[in-house]
Amino acid sequence: MARRRTVLLADMNAFYASVEQAFNPSLRNRPVIVCGDPSRRHGIVLAASYEAKAYGVETGMPVFEAKRLCPPAELVPPRMATYLRVSSQIVDILHQFSPLVEPFSVDEAFVELTGCEKLFGDGIQAARRIKERILRETGIRCSIGVGPNKLLAKMAAEMKKPDGLTVLTEQDVPERLWPLPVVRLFGVGPRISRHLQRMGIRTIGDLAQADPARLEQRFGIIGRVLHCSARGIDPSPVDPRSLDKNRSIGHQFTLPRDYTRESDLRTVLRELAEEVASRARKAGYTGRTVSLTLRSFDFGSVHRSLTLSEPTNIGRKMFEAAVILLRRHWDHRPVRLIGITLSNLSSDRMMQMDLFGKREREQRLAEAIDAIRNRFGTTSIFWARSLTGASVFVDRAGKIGGHRI
Repeated sequence: MARRRTVLLADMNAFYASVEQAFNPSLRNRPVIVCGDPSRRHGIVLAASYEAKAYGVETGMPVFEAKRLCPPAELVPPRMATYLRVSSQIVDILHQFSPLVEPFSVDEAFVELTGCEKLFGDGIQAARRIKERILRETGIRCSIGVGPNKLLAKMAAEMKKPDGLTVLTEQDVPERLWPLPVVRLFGVGPRISRHLQRMGIRTIGDLAQADPARLEQRFGIIGRVLHCSARGIDPSPVDPRSLDKNRSIGHQFTLPRDYTRESDLRTVLRELAEEVASRARKAGYTGRTVSLTLRSFDFGSVHRSLTLSEPTNIGRKMFEAAVILLRRHWDHRPVRLIGITLSNLSSDRMMQMDLFGKREREQRLAEAIDAIRNRFGTTSIFWARSLTGASVFVDRAGKIGGHRI
């Protein structure tokens, strides 16, 4: 008989704002809004602390509107490099509880605990230990959902925020999930929700009782998946390499304001390249194709790729390729979103040695940096470029990573 699974989803509460509060004690228990330049009308809210959310502030809201709703809010510029490092640190903590950790976003990750019960206890006990470790080592509170699959773990994590711990079993589905609006089901966005409501499906329970053949006729195979989800069924594994399933590893950020200077964009690209390169090394991959994504405030997009002469998982080489793409294809429209992707992947075991050993030295340096961050934390070492580039990563007090510069 198959072993009953135990899966959890760790969701960092108001992540960017929580990092700022953790690094700056004067911001704790105060309304904090991480945002772009408040003097510009196009600035948006990237994150709001729960103290700010109590005033009605929401992610994606224009800064001027957020300030109107919450006059006492402290407006804080984002430090993307710091958020990436803290996210990586949290994933490292989760890896100490299970080898099967699947980052879902910068502030969420699934953990497969099946088979680890003798080491860390049942799902609730392990979740409590994880919450305590994350709080002690990063200062971040998280909500954790525990379930027999990824779907129910994700739904459980959404039920109590901040700092929640919720368990959902298959037996709980009719009573706790079916009465909820269908848009609350993981995987159902506003667009699909509108189509379902036109079909008379308004709750998750309505979806669970609907004819799956009718759903498949309307939505294709997604209709069958939604029907299973409404019944709490999800066979998908927790896959540490899920981010590479499309043979790519990437990361992108919505910027706090419109970036117009190449120097600022280069600073962000360096941090993104290092993050993607680190993930590639952890996953055991190199890649030959580097892609750059740019999106302007009016949603115009640029996506261009450059194939290298040889595969790499070194951040410097990815950064240099991204800068070439930036200079070739950026039309100097203000940039609101920027991303780097490494694709055309292969195992790092297939990497060729070079004649003079430069590649090996650079590889050893990258691995040494990984080892230092694994042992002493992701903020223990960083590139000097993160201390430059105007106010991209440095806050008004002149600090980065909690240290004055």
